[in-house]
Amino acid sequence: MNGHPLPPHPGSGLCRIQPGPGHSQRVCLCFLHRVFKKTSPNSKLSIYLGKRDFVDHVESVDSVDGICLIDPEYLKDRKVYVTLTCAFRYGRDDLDVIGLTFRKDLYVLTTQIFPPVPDQTPKTLTPLQEKLMKKLGENAYPFTFEIATNLPCSVTLQPGPDDVGKACGVDFEVKGFCAENLEEKIHKRNSVRLIIRKIQFAPLMMGPAPKSETTRQFMMSDKPLHLEASLDKEIYYHGDPINVTVNINNTTNKIVKKIKLSVDQITDVVLYSLDKYTKTVCTEEINENVAANSTFSKTYSITPTLSANREKRGLALDGKLKHEDTNLASTTILRPGMDKEVLGILVSYKVKVNLVVSRGGILGDLTASDVGVELPVILMHPKPADGK
Repeated sequence: MNGHPLPPHPGSGLCRIQPGPGHSQRVCLCFLHRVFKKTSPNSKLSIYLGKRDFVDHVESVDSVDGICLIDPEYLKDRKVYVTLTCAFRYGRDDLDVIGLTFRKDLYVLTTQIFPPVPDQTPKTLTPLQEKLMKKLGENAYPFTFEIATNLPCSVTLQPGPDDVGKACGVDFEVKGFCAENLEEKIHKRNSVRLIIRKIQFAPLMMGPAPKSETTRQFMMSDKPLHLEASLDKEIYYHGDPINVTVNINNTTNKIVKKIKLSVDQITDVVLYSLDKYTKTVCTEEINENVAANSTFSKTYSITPTLSANREKRGLALDGKLKHEDTNLASTTILRPGMDKEVLGILVSYKVKVNLVVSRGGILGDLTASDVGVELPVILMHPKPADGK
């Protein structure tokens, strides 16, 4: 947190924090909860939000409700606008100086808060807005945005060791600024930006546990090899081990020498075209001998984590706020049929089980072949308890 807490005004219930210009801060409302505040460099405009994480419930998304505090004497004949933008960033900011803008706005909502426009003013105020307006006075103006359900969640692509500037990915931003009209160039000194996140939590109702099987017939062997792999549930939370049960019915004359387990992250980048990237985020190789004409069953645990993948450039991570750590990107949950509408970054995961099968003997490994199956897996955060 920037700045130092100041003693509250008597009876105000508002603990104020004095930040440096342009820095965000958290204001503690003793009767409510923390409130996030950011002020423009010239201190004439401030944005207040009750939270910075807005939950996508698949069928609907939390409304973005806040307050903009303005200095009317500074404005003169100018207006004050607040925008909500979802943008895809795929290049560095410093390239803008040569006329290249590596940023595409996927979704923009704009509202004029001063002078107030009747059809752009929130019809009803949230409890947060009511209490903030009461505390901040007559120069506090409310705004409310509804986020569309067909937008991606906040995702950051992990930069490489030599990358500089802001990371590529999808981010959401609330921006307040004053101007004579929307076409006027926005100056940093009289504008304020606050990054927010659109996030999803694991659904409470889980589907059936994934299971996959395959049968392989080999030359010079009358009978086949049957592989079945299953997970114990459909959804796993970040940091939890994924339990993979492997069942082998080897009726061939060949030997299973190894079992390879891996978790792949599949990132679909949907912008001007569809690009798909697959990166292995967890792998384990087990030396298990399954003899000819025998069966085998065992459960293994593998845990994909960001800490084991810090060097992988382009890995999808959950969008992060400044100075916070994050984790591997959560699986994107979409409404049925919505996959054709969404731009941005979509993330999914799969578990792969591969058997290395050989003939045995001195030359057996030279003629080894793989038998494998894939299982979809969902990786997410649990929904917090109410009020958290």
